Amino acid sequence: MKLKGRNKVSPDFSMSSMTDIVFLLLIFFMLTANSPNALDLLLPKAKGKSTNTQNVSVSIDKNLQYFVNNEKINGEYIEIELKKALEGQDKPTIILRAEENVAIKEAVNVMDIANRNNYKVILAVRPN
Repeated sequence: MKLKGRNKVSPDFSMSSMTDIVFLLLIFFMLTANSPNALDLLLPKAKGKSTNTQNVSVSIDKNLQYFVNNEKINGEYIEIELKKALEGQDKPTIILRAEENVAIKEAVNVMDIANRNNYKVILAVRPN
């Protein structure tokens, strides 16, 4: 009588599934770690839809420091920096991130520059 089974148990361990999981986790953490709002600004609250289109980001913090794409610039040269950053764009768009306590005249200054140069402006806010 033959009592031996046909299926043999293999003691080998395959690392391919573990490698796949680690690779997917790595991709997930790389995507979530790259935040477009790297500056610590407290944006005003508002209701509205969010957008994923972003050409140039202009941030104004509570100390009235200007940042174009997270690079600190002098407020006097903001128009020159925006022209350099947006030249050659089909639909030039500025994402304006003004901190909650910044005077409205600072945000209006950036909007005026955008209006003179036919740029579209999107005001970034916190979800309400």
